[in-house]
Amino acid sequence: MGNYRQGNQHLGKERQTHLPVSEPAELMSFLIEKLPHKARNNIKSLLTHRQVLVSGKVVSKYNHLLQPGQEVVVNWSLVRDDDQNQGLKIIYEDSEVIVIDKPAGLLSIASDREKHYTAYHLLTDYVQLIDSQNRIFIVHRLDRDTSGLMLFAKNEKIKHLLQDEWKDALVDRAYIAVVEGQVEKTTGTVKSWLKETKTKLMYSSTRIGDGLEAITHYKVLQATKRFSLLEIRLQTGRKNQIRVHMKDIGHSIIGDKKYGAITNPIGRLGLHAHILAFKHPLSGELLRFETEIPKKFARLLK
Repeated sequence: MGNYRQGNQHLGKERQTHLPVSEPAELMSFLIEKLPHKARNNIKSLLTHRQVLVSGKVVSKYNHLLQPGQEVVVNWSLVRDDDQNQGLKIIYEDSEVIVIDKPAGLLSIASDREKHYTAYHLLTDYVQLIDSQNRIFIVHRLDRDTSGLMLFAKNEKIKHLLQDEWKDALVDRAYIAVVEGQVEKTTGTVKSWLKETKTKLMYSSTRIGDGLEAITHYKVLQATKRFSLLEIRLQTGRKNQIRVHMKDIGHSIIGDKKYGAITNPIGRLGLHAHILAFKHPLSGELLRFETEIPKKFARLLK
């Protein structure tokens, strides 16, 4: 399957709960009975995030039938190990959509220079293993050097439903960024109008209407004199918006030489798409996905 990798989490037993199966039962009902302290939505989230294994294999279907003698293992943490993060991790999949955790350095779709090693190409290979006629459709993009959550559609109708109603369908989207220096304001909003140079560099104009309106909200999670860890939410989604706005406030994202960074302590751009929540285009169900802060980010703030 090449660079495709399912989202199995390799965790120590101290972060797991082992549940032996003594009689036939559907997985969801079994977990509700065995984990009475957990709400139904919490258990659904465990399945959605692929944190439940049956006899060593990840199972996400609620109605998966368990048999006596099997063991169900619940992983309580989602752990990212950037040093081993090769290829794609599929976070969620149903008949209409796929949510992935894209590693830094992987293009969303093909460029003039790179045609094959892209998230789009790898996912296409994956769905065509089942049926050579299967296709996928990109709903939104992440910059090559940004890691994190991305949503793809499995058919053109779903793609258009999501894109046409994106403002209503998108419930929450948050990024984690490591920026240079100590950000003194604990929360803030950056607003400007973004324009693009002939060399594809984005920049801000403060003149109303001079470009595309861009609004970015940030919150400082942790800070030292050298670096600050921010949670960032976009009110608008423009090309390179976060990167430009962090430069505008004097705190470029680490590793972002294109937008003013002078440090690159982890050998990559310090930006990760951390939370993605949206309404399913057919069922209307709220789907929410969250990944942990990449380990390399957290180490810088220690």
